[in-house]
Amino acid sequence: MQEPDDWRRRSDELEALLATCDCLISPDEMQAAYARLAATINDGLAGRLPVVLALMNGGLVSAGQILSRLDFPLELSYLHATRYRGATSGGALKWLAQPDVELAGRDVLLIDDILDEGHTLAAVRRWCLDAGAGRVWIAVATDKRHARKVPGVTADFVGLEVPDRYIFGEGMDYHGYFRNLPGIHALPMEAE
Repeated sequence: MQEPDDWRRRSDELEALLATCDCLISPDEMQAAYARLAATINDGLAGRLPVVLALMNGGLVSAGQILSRLDFPLELSYLHATRYRGATSGGALKWLAQPDVELAGRDVLLIDDILDEGHTLAAVRRWCLDAGAGRVWIAVATDKRHARKVPGVTADFVGLEVPDRYIFGEGMDYHGYFRNLPGIHALPMEAE
């Protein structure tokens, strides 16, 4: 068990790290991206009565920002499937919670914080289709620019593109921390 001094020391280390990081996307730019993203979702899914699934933990922030901007009836649930579990690279997919709503014949909108390589989103999309979803849509706050994506995995709705750097904030974490930061931050280039 960690002592209070250990937690204070870890907090100081994280604050010092944050002071060296780059702010790539300001909080105001993120709010504008969420507004644009919600507008395109409104245009694409109005009248479809979709099931919206927030992917925990990262998609919690994005879903919270997007949902209040959607102006059509929807059914909301969540799921928790992860490959990272606090690490900086992914492993095997582990299900921590499956949605409690019927997907058969429904349009399903997955909301997540980022489309990086796409392994988790591909597995979740496949799971939804296997559960009978009529169509699965993907909305992400950020889409990372690189060529390492799982073939065939793309987002239908994207807030903004980000560079291929280790980023955090707006739901994305650094070793479990900083999901709560507004805006998108990146580790210093030499630390990546």
